[in-house]
Amino acid sequence: MRAIQVKEYVKGPEQLTVTTLPDPIPSPSTYLIAIHAAATNFFDLLQIRGKYQIQPPLPWTSGAEFAGIVLSTPSSSANPKFKKGDRVFGSSQGGYATHVCAREESLMPVPPGWGFLEAAGLMVTAPTSYAALVHCAGVTKGQYVLIHAAAGGVGLAAVQIAKAFGATVIATAGSKRKWEVARNFGADHIVDYSNDGWPEEVRKLTPKGKGVDIVYDPVGMVNASLKCTSWGGKILVIGFTSGNIEKVAMNKVLLKNVSLIGMTWGSYSKEAPEMIGKVWEDLFRLMKEGKFRGTLYTDREFHGLETVGEALGMLGRRETWGKVVVSVPQGTESKL
Repeated sequence: MRAIQVKEYVKGPEQLTVTTLPDPIPSPSTYLIAIHAAATNFFDLLQIRGKYQIQPPLPWTSGAEFAGIVLSTPSSSANPKFKKGDRVFGSSQGGYATHVCAREESLMPVPPGWGFLEAAGLMVTAPTSYAALVHCAGVTKGQYVLIHAAAGGVGLAAVQIAKAFGATVIATAGSKRKWEVARNFGADHIVDYSNDGWPEEVRKLTPKGKGVDIVYDPVGMVNASLKCTSWGGKILVIGFTSGNIEKVAMNKVLLKNVSLIGMTWGSYSKEAPEMIGKVWEDLFRLMKEGKFRGTLYTDREFHGLETVGEALGMLGRRETWGKVVVSVPQGTESKL
């Protein structure tokens, strides 16, 4: 197979190279997948530098999200969920390759009418946003929801889910193109969070200036968001793409009766496995109803594993929106 193997940690994604490796051999409990699309993630940028909390022993293949076709099923299973030839998306270490092995619980069927490029970016963003907003925050019709980095992968997923439940969405983003994208996916109001006075602008958009009911924060903006959160509001801590892990002013949390709720979807497989099927069932229903669509970045295309470094570079520089996905041809790759 062809893959991006990390033999030693790199300073940046531009140093990643494609190499030829033996095809992976599935264990009795794993599927073998031919990858047709690989999605990029911020944690990939940390992992290739050796700065992520999960670091496989060197050497290892980078990437974690993909979509493709089942080549073989687990030999230990008499009744596997997927059969040879099925179209699936999922997550497993080694997504920047032409082939990958994955366990059944890490795979989902590609939704009807969806392509590999759209499906490849679903496995992390969609359930993260759904579990956070619906199960953790209990979003309901009539609430005001502030979504930071609303034009990003998890952001656009959150916008669609909040709207599906009847909420009014206030989206923050930092460029005109990203404002346009957030509005196109359903945001009711757009706020430029590069302006110092954005919390006051947000507060004025809510009834009687009471503030928002829910804050969805994948950036690391809790302190500023407390200025426009309502009494009894909820702040969902999704991540820290700003690179800054905040020290929160807990006196403000106390005085406003605010709930801070951390959310990492990856922990559900261990701590709440019974919720995984329910979350995906609800998400597939929203897709069928036309209330949730793919968030594929379409301003340009990335074709072939050779473009992974460029795609990750643009992601790291905040030059993209939605999910940045690389198409992975099987057989001879185009070298761009």
